[in-house]
Amino acid sequence: MNRRFLLLGSAALLASCTASGPVRLAPGSTLILTRHGDRSGSDEMLNATGRTRARALVRALEGQPLDAIYSPGIQRNLDTAAPLAGARGLTVTRIPQETPTAALAAAAAGGPVLWVGNKGNLAEIWETLALPGEVPLNYGDLTFIRSDAEGRVTVERRHYGPATG
Repeated sequence: MNRRFLLLGSAALLASCTASGPVRLAPGSTLILTRHGDRSGSDEMLNATGRTRARALVRALEGQPLDAIYSPGIQRNLDTAAPLAGARGLTVTRIPQETPTAALAAAAAGGPVLWVGNKGNLAEIWETLALPGEVPLNYGDLTFIRSDAEGRVTVERRHYGPATG
């Protein structure tokens, strides 16, 4: 727990130093990204499909080590993360949704972490890490960003839960 606190504190310092360029994942890092579960129109809460998708996230990450789950303090994000957190015996750590990349990169250096985000902060993470291709913004997108021992970054895209139409 103290290690995570120190990593997040270091991330705040790092964020102030990296405003001029992209953030880099440390070698051996794994950052997993997903958007909160489905909602209907302007409703802020998960709909039935979103709740089903939140439960499917548990199965989608079965066998995947996970040290921490991060999310902004938005209820639909927390509700998406809750089944996985319960299954893993983890708490969801809330961090501000604006510019979360430096904090997440610091946390991922200590082990695999998950971010349950929104369209805007997922796009910000993608841009700040200078990742290739389209930003994974669809419900059920599950993206693994890994940095190998030499710092080479790979992106693996998966999908989980019910089909969206």
